[in-house]
Amino acid sequence: MHIAFLAAALPALSPVPYSPKTVLGISGTQFTLNGEPQFLLGCSYYGAVTAPDAWIRQDLRQLRRWGFNWVRVWATWIAYDLDVSVVDSRGRLRQPYFLRLCRLIEYADSLGMVVDLTLSRGRPLGSFQAHLKAVQELASALRPYRNVYFDLGNERNVRDARYVSFQELARLRDAVKKIDPERLVTASHAGDIPEAELARYVNVARVDFIAPHRPRNKSSVAETEAKTRWYLDKLHQLGRPMPVHYQEPFRRNFNPWTFQPNLSDFLADALAALRGGAAGWCFHIGDN
Repeated sequence: MHIAFLAAALPALSPVPYSPKTVLGISGTQFTLNGEPQFLLGCSYYGAVTAPDAWIRQDLRQLRRWGFNWVRVWATWIAYDLDVSVVDSRGRLRQPYFLRLCRLIEYADSLGMVVDLTLSRGRPLGSFQAHLKAVQELASALRPYRNVYFDLGNERNVRDARYVSFQELARLRDAVKKIDPERLVTASHAGDIPEAELARYVNVARVDFIAPHRPRNKSSVAETEAKTRWYLDKLHQLGRPMPVHYQEPFRRNFNPWTFQPNLSDFLADALAALRGGAAGWCFHIGDN
């Protein structure tokens, strides 16, 4: 087996060589896979490591047949009285979930798929030090895998347990880059990103791409194309053109009393993102 966690779990042993088949990169404002520009079409797959390997392989094969080439998986997933986080409350790798994550990443790699690995402040990472330890351990243990990017802080701007300041975000980013300079990192933002904060993502946090979670209301679809062009224009003005990645757009049952998107809304939003020059878009789903 090519499970990279062996290098972290048994530091006295040499890592098992692993030859990645899928290498994620960036060229200008687009993502690349093995050097070729690719639009990332993704799907929520948050608590993936709860599932048996056979289910995961079946899911990924089906998603690939449908044209999806990335999935969003959480490193810190505690939901419905189930904790399947791949790190513990001190930020250390946690078994068997980290091993399951590695198997998922390897199978995605074999299919030419990208894995978004998302961390969130809160449970189980209740402090900055635990958060820092988690990104360091993940960056080290996942270094052989080149089809993975890190979302260092899900909706980091929300002023609850999720909140991660730009100064903390910069330290998390630097910790990853010290271990693995080529690992792509971002931090997702709840809502559209104001111009002043966009500059701080670029100049303070120095992320590799932005991941705004656009508003989830009736007018959202009609605004996506223009908003994408606005982001790209402002990033150009800041001297840091980079991908605009719609990693978590609207979903059904989020605010069903005001906006319950249907098939045409999902299709229209994805196409608007593509026309506007976005680098990726996710079919975001919830527990329903």
